[in-house]
Amino acid sequence: MIFLWLRATIAASLLLIAGATAAASLDDAFQAAREAARSGDSKRLEQIAPRFQGHLLEPYVQYWRLKAQLETRAPEEIRPWLAANRDTPLSDYLRRDWLKLLGKSGQWEMFDAERPALVNDDLELTCYTLQARVRTDTLALREARPLWFIARDLPGSCEPLFQALIEAQLLSKEDIWTRIRLALEAGQVRLANHVATFLPKGQGPDARVLSAISGNPAAHLNSARADLKSRGGREATMFAVYRLARTSPQQAAAHWVKLAPRFSEDERAYVWGMIGYFGAMRHDPAALDWFAQAAGMSDLQLAWQARAALRAQRWPEVLSAIDAMTPKEADTPAWRYWKARALRTLGRDAEAAALLKPLSAEYHFYGQLALEDLGGAVQGPASTYKPAAEDIAAIAARPGIQRALALFRLDARLEGVREWLWAIRGLSDRELLAAAELARRHSVYDRAINTADRTVFEHDFALRYLAPYRDQLKAAARQLDLDEAWVNGLIRQESRFIAQAKSRVGASGLMQLMPATARWVAQKIGLKDWHWSQVTEVDTNISLGTYYLRHVLDTLDGSPVLASAAYNAGPGRARAWRADRPMEAAIYAESIPFSETRDYVKQVMANSSYYAHNFSQQVQSLRARIGVIEPRLRDREKSLGDTP
Repeated sequence: MIFLWLRATIAASLLLIAGATAAASLDDAFQAAREAARSGDSKRLEQIAPRFQGHLLEPYVQYWRLKAQLETRAPEEIRPWLAANRDTPLSDYLRRDWLKLLGKSGQWEMFDAERPALVNDDLELTCYTLQARVRTDTLALREARPLWFIARDLPGSCEPLFQALIEAQLLSKEDIWTRIRLALEAGQVRLANHVATFLPKGQGPDARVLSAISGNPAAHLNSARADLKSRGGREATMFAVYRLARTSPQQAAAHWVKLAPRFSEDERAYVWGMIGYFGAMRHDPAALDWFAQAAGMSDLQLAWQARAALRAQRWPEVLSAIDAMTPKEADTPAWRYWKARALRTLGRDAEAAALLKPLSAEYHFYGQLALEDLGGAVQGPASTYKPAAEDIAAIAARPGIQRALALFRLDARLEGVREWLWAIRGLSDRELLAAAELARRHSVYDRAINTADRTVFEHDFALRYLAPYRDQLKAAARQLDLDEAWVNGLIRQESRFIAQAKSRVGASGLMQLMPATARWVAQKIGLKDWHWSQVTEVDTNISLGTYYLRHVLDTLDGSPVLASAAYNAGPGRARAWRADRPMEAAIYAESIPFSETRDYVKQVMANSSYYAHNFSQQVQSLRARIGVIEPRLRDREKSLGDTP
C-alpha cells in the first residue's frame, strides 16, 4: 500500500511539474510571438501560432497575424474574426486599421458598412469618415471646419477636406492667417509654412525669416530690417516678439512698446495677450499690466491672467478673467473654486456659497477646499457596499478579465490595461467595485484604484486609496519623521503602487526614481553593491525614495507642497516658483507653470487627506496640511545645490 501511495504521489508530482513546464513554455512562446509581431517577423509568428489554438490568449496571436496581412486579406476573412472577438479591444484595433485602409483606397461603400461598429476613433479616421460623408451630404463638410484650427500636424486624410473647404469658400483668408498664428504660437514653424501655401502666392510669411526667428528672435527685432508693410512681414515680427517673450517677457515688452504704433489695434492687443501669457507663466509682476492691453484672449491666456491675479491678490481681476472664459473652461473645478473665493472676498457671499456647495460634494483638491470653506471636514464617503464572493466570481468569469489578468502576469501591461478597460465598460458601480476588489486580490493595484475611482454613486475609498505596502511605508516614514499619509498619497500618484512601474523618461519603481537620483541616495545611505536592477525591489525603492523625499522636504522649508513640486519637477523649479512674500499654498499650486506638475501637486495633497482619514489619523484640514509658502530667500537658495 505504501508503495502504491508513493507511486501515485510521484506521478501526481510529475504531472504538476509537467503542467508548470508547459505553462512556462507557453509563456515564453507568447513573449516570442509578441516580439515577432513587433519586429515584423511573420515567418516566426506563423511558426508559433498553432501552439495557441484554444488558448485564452489565442486572440492576440490571431490579431498579430491578421494585422500583418491586413492589406491582402479578404473581407470574408476579416469580418468573421471581428464578430468572434467583439469582447476584446483587439476587434476595435483591427477594424480601425481596416477602415483606414478602406479610406485610403476609396472603398467607401465598405467603409460606410463597417464604420458604425467602431468604438474608438482617432483624427485620421475622423477625416476619412468626413470624406465618406461629404460624398452624399455636402453639409458634412462644415463639420471639418473646426479641425482646421488644430495647431499641429494633422493626418494626410484631413488635407482633401481642407482643400474642399477652401474651394467651397468655407475657409476665408483670415481663417488661414488664424491657423498660421496658432501654429507659430505653438512653435510649429514647419506647419505654419505649410498652411501658408493655401494663401495666394507671395502673401505668406517668408519661410526663411520664420526659421531664423525661431532660433533667434532678438536678432530679428534688433536688425531694423523688418518688413511691416505686408501682412506676412507684420506676422513674422509679431512672432519674433512673442517668441522672445518665452524667455524674456520684459525684453519683448520693451520691443513691442516701440513697434506697436506701427500695427493695428487688433494686432497690438493680440501681441500684448501673448506677452502677458508668457510673462504670467514666468511669474513676472508686470504680466497683469500687459494683459490689461490685450483683447480677444483664449481660455489658456485667460487662465494665466487669473493665476497672475491670484498671485497678486487682485480679486476683481481674478473674477473678470474667469467670467471671460468659455462656459466649458469656467466650469472646471479650479475656476469654480477661485470664482467663489473672489466673490467671497468681494463681499458677495451668497453667490460664493452657491458655487461652493455643489463643489464640496466632489472628491478632489478643490472639492476638499470648498468643503472646508463651508465649515466641513474632509473625509471619504461611507462605504455602503462590499462585493460578496459570488459578485467577485462573476467578474472573474468574464473572458476579458481573464485575458487581462493573464497579460498582467506576463508583464504585458499595455495590453493588459487595454483589455481591462474594455472589459469594464458599462459596468455598474457595484460591478466596478467587485472588479476593483478582484484586481486588488491579484496585486494589480493600479487597476484596483482606477476601477474603484470610476464609481458614481457607491464608493469604496479603501479601494480607491489602497495602501498595499503600508507596513513598510509606515516604518520608513516613522524612521525619517515623514507623514505616512503624504508618502502614500505621493506613491499613489507616481505609480499606483505598481512595483515594476516604468515611466517614459526612465523613472522606475513604486516611487519612480531616476537612475541618477537612486545612485546619489544609495551613496548617501551607504547601500553596498548598489545596482540599478534593485530599484524595483519594494523595500529598496521605499528606502531610497523616502530618504530623497525627506532630503527635499528639509531643503524646502518643510513644506509638503514645495517638496511634492520638487519631487515631480526638481527642487530648483519648486523654489523658483515662490513669490517674494508669503503665499497661500493653494495659489502656489494653481500657478505652477507646468501643467503636469500643477495637477500632480494638487492630486498628491488631496490623496494625503484621504489617506489620513483612512488611517484614522487625527485628520488635518487640507488648508492646514498645505500651509503657506514662505517667500524666496535668495542668499540661502544660492547655497542649496540641486540634487539629481
